[in-house]
Amino acid sequence: MMNQEDLFKNIISHSKEYGFIFQSSEIYDGLSAVYDYGQMGAELKKNLRDFWWKSMVQMHQNIVGIDSAIFMHPTTWKASGHVDAFNDPLIDNKDSKKRYRADVLIEEHVSKIRAKADKEVEKAAKRFGETFDETMYRQTNPRVLEYNAKADEIESRFKAALEENQLDEVRQIIIDCEIVCPISGTKNWTEVRQFNLMFSTQMGSLSDDANTIYLRPETAQGIFVNFLNVQKTGRMKIPFGIAQTGKAFRNEIVARQFIFRMREFEQMEMQFFVRPGTEMTWYNYWKNTRMKWHRALGFGDKKHKFHDHLKLAHYANAAADIEFDFPFGFKELEGIHSRTDFDLKKHEEFSGKKLQYFDPEINESYVPYVVETSIGLDRLFLAIMSEAYKEETLADGSSRVVMKFPFALAPIKAAILPLVNKDGLPEKAEEIVNLLKFDHNVATEAKDAIGKRYRRHDAIGTPYCITVDYETMETNTVTLRNRDTMEQERVNIEDLKNILNNTVSLSSLLEKSAGLSE
Repeated sequence: MMNQEDLFKNIISHSKEYGFIFQSSEIYDGLSAVYDYGQMGAELKKNLRDFWWKSMVQMHQNIVGIDSAIFMHPTTWKASGHVDAFNDPLIDNKDSKKRYRADVLIEEHVSKIRAKADKEVEKAAKRFGETFDETMYRQTNPRVLEYNAKADEIESRFKAALEENQLDEVRQIIIDCEIVCPISGTKNWTEVRQFNLMFSTQMGSLSDDANTIYLRPETAQGIFVNFLNVQKTGRMKIPFGIAQTGKAFRNEIVARQFIFRMREFEQMEMQFFVRPGTEMTWYNYWKNTRMKWHRALGFGDKKHKFHDHLKLAHYANAAADIEFDFPFGFKELEGIHSRTDFDLKKHEEFSGKKLQYFDPEINESYVPYVVETSIGLDRLFLAIMSEAYKEETLADGSSRVVMKFPFALAPIKAAILPLVNKDGLPEKAEEIVNLLKFDHNVATEAKDAIGKRYRRHDAIGTPYCITVDYETMETNTVTLRNRDTMEQERVNIEDLKNILNNTVSLSSLLEKSAGLSE
């Protein structure tokens, strides 16, 4: 079985070879931590974005979408706290000259300790079989208790250091935990220092008159400053949500793991405005709703888990991540945060404008509380690629690489393939393309043997290959090949539209995520 490191390398290689992801400006030796989406990647990314958007906006009568500008008035970022507090604690190893996020080094160290405790539980479960009581074992086994107590102690100390901005203490934790540089293997660390992640630029024709503005580091603030515009023009009643997708920019010093952490990325965020005092009910609702959405992709319950935040952001009174099991371990995929009334109150304070809602049910005006769901589209893309990539050995001893995307998300839904490139077969294939292309992204190609074309479409994740052969010309039927099972059946051309509509449209995924189907 392939190890996770090799799997990750293969996914990166496959992404380039089949037109999913390219290094940005590659002919100029590339730009670090910036990537372009190729012809297959752009389609997959669009399908993921559509699935999220329809799940949020189309499936909820009280959620609407906007598209706010990347450039915003600079006071926006002062009010939100980004100018003063949007920092990462960085540390360098003097021997490797590599730079790391201090918080990530500590969090990964704690994860390794907790993994040891989980390993003990796994071994005991195998030993005791069906009689095993996991809860009791975790509460009583000395070794498990020791590992978890050690992890708790480090986390508690780390949380206190961050809250009090004691960077010397953060460094001391790294030293006390004997955390080594993965490259040099040494503990020769520099001091920890804070680094602001926002990109700044100048607006104006003359630099002397220019106004320093920022590329937005998140899309959420565009929603907050438009809260009243949307509420009034849409005649929205609380609770209601505003959704948005768009680019955000962060000057990540430690950008790594392919498209997992980039300097230019895309977010999909929804801010849900609620009556103060009800926020925890809605926080739990969105936690469960979003987890159901992820599990609708069919990757199994063990691929996603919740991680409650140890250190809350300055705006939150509750926060959790939905983590996904990437080839490099469980990492954050989506955040659900109860942001209280922090954002709207700050914008009230800095703008001098009232951002309140009059609630006719209680005959009272108030600044709403906010529950946020925020997911990185690029991380979701990487999660889908990681889970879809399969290397299979077939019954005849041959092998194939297949991308087992959920059918509705596949870049190309069907490939119409003439068996040979003559005798009217290519023209018949074009007729079928013209029948299906109004509803679905389909393709046709005639080059190479039919088996090679099947393999090529397996490698880009095409759910169906439709073969046009000589029998087609006589009976108006084609061979329909399923990507996952490789089984083939003869179907009428007139039935193709219904087959695709029933199996590759987003409707089935939306119904599953809403709990309307299994």
